[in-house]
Amino acid sequence: MRNLLILMLVGMALGLSAGRLRAQNPELKTETKLLKARQKADRKTLKRTQKFQKQSLRNQHVPKSVKLAMKHQRQREWRQLRERQRTEREEIQDRRRALKESQKAYVR
Repeated sequence: MRNLLILMLVGMALGLSAGRLRAQNPELKTETKLLKARQKADRKTLKRTQKFQKQSLRNQHVPKSVKLAMKHQRQREWRQLRERQRTEREEIQDRRRALKESQKAYVR
């Protein structure tokens, strides 16, 4: 009976300490959600602007070299967008790791 009581107290103590660890993560979760929403909007915006650029060229006589140059520019824009978004996600992951490590040090 006494062992059961001790186990319950230890379990409650661990549960409370884990609750503190989780209490600090909602900031990162909301930040991640906001980042995902913003990145999705950025992708849609770029897609829409490029679509309108292509449509504006359809009814005009444009040399093939210019069309090809514009196509490469669109590809560069997508690569830059993907790289920037990847960097932003990695920054959040780095902050999450740093927070996790600091919490582990705090628990010890």
